[in-house]
Amino acid sequence: MAKTTETEDRYQPVVFDPKAHAAKRRETDPVFRAAYDALEDEFAALAALLAARKDAGLTQADVAARMGVSQPVLARIESSLGSRKHSPSLETLRRYADACGKKLIIQMV
Repeated sequence: MAKTTETEDRYQPVVFDPKAHAAKRRETDPVFRAAYDALEDEFAALAALLAARKDAGLTQADVAARMGVSQPVLARIESSLGSRKHSPSLETLRRYADACGKKLIIQMV
């Protein structure tokens, strides 16, 4: 068995900043920019959900319990906004908002 040095044994994670990576790639890759920009409304909706949950000081499990669903279901609701596979219904968004002590308001600008 080979002897290892202390530095070889240490875990050294690679720092990755997804926002910075996306911003840089958006500047240099027109195909990526088009795809990223097409998801702008989904990103905004997800940010609103996460901000409401954070503002209320709730976990996914807390919101799920208040909505009467399981935590994995709530995780799918949150993640579905970025995937465009199964967008949540307005009723689901209302229940999410209510669970966070908020009111759902939809605007077009």
